[in-house]
Amino acid sequence: MQTPRFTLNKDVILSAATRTSLDECLARLRFHHTIYQQWNFASVDPMGMTAILNFYGPPGTGKTLCAEALAGQLGLPFLSLGIAELESKFMGETAKNIQAAFACARKTGALLFFDEADTLLGKRLSSVTQGVDNEVNAMRSTLLIELERFEGIAVFATNFAGNYDEAFRSRIGYHVEFTLPDQPARQQLWSKFLVADIPLADTRDTLLEAASGLSEGLAGREIRTCMRLALPKALLEAERDGVSPRLATRHLQAAIEQVLASRQAVASRAGRLPDDVNTAKKLLGV
Repeated sequence: MQTPRFTLNKDVILSAATRTSLDECLARLRFHHTIYQQWNFASVDPMGMTAILNFYGPPGTGKTLCAEALAGQLGLPFLSLGIAELESKFMGETAKNIQAAFACARKTGALLFFDEADTLLGKRLSSVTQGVDNEVNAMRSTLLIELERFEGIAVFATNFAGNYDEAFRSRIGYHVEFTLPDQPARQQLWSKFLVADIPLADTRDTLLEAASGLSEGLAGREIRTCMRLALPKALLEAERDGVSPRLATRHLQAAIEQVLASRQAVASRAGRLPDDVNTAKKLLGV
């Protein structure tokens, strides 16, 4: 568990569509007293203290960052759990770890965040053929029970929301899609990474306009990678030519092309992803 390092207003840049969905979710949390107490919606929604969110979308679009920033915005501790934290090689221990996580969140008031949630929230197995299949079902049944009891905020994040079991999907109050950044968001991202101390060969506006246009289709994480690649290019070029280093549009363009080429190379060599059952069995240490 940790104190959040980020807040939504200061540290998160999202596409307009994603931000609108997130703001609607936040409104329920901000206006909880009005909705549930003054307007008496609690009389027909006894689970109103619980907020279960699903952040889904491509890798690198800010799901994990946004979950931590949401905790920071609400002034809550942040408890982040992934496969490594829940995994156990002993039968039954993964379900116990899930119970312990919810108990900790209840005690501390932490926002509970589950990464790679498609592994946890996948379909329960109807044809059980071996002991590990029972363990997968037990793990998912435990999670369902804990969600029913939980009065707090839980956020799930996944790149594969289509793998969720309907029993879980119907219990999630808000599904927020994290899309690739649109042009205004890309320009904000480049502006954030183009910190003031970097010497520039072109005007700042020229660099931002060129970079935001050339980087269409890149996620925020990939844009940060582009900056990591572009800065050494400027330094190496200056060292070779015996001049003062300055970041130019050509350095950004070369870095963007490098990231796009790497993505294409990885995609062309990628094998078939393991199915959901095998991934869940891996989670259980089998």
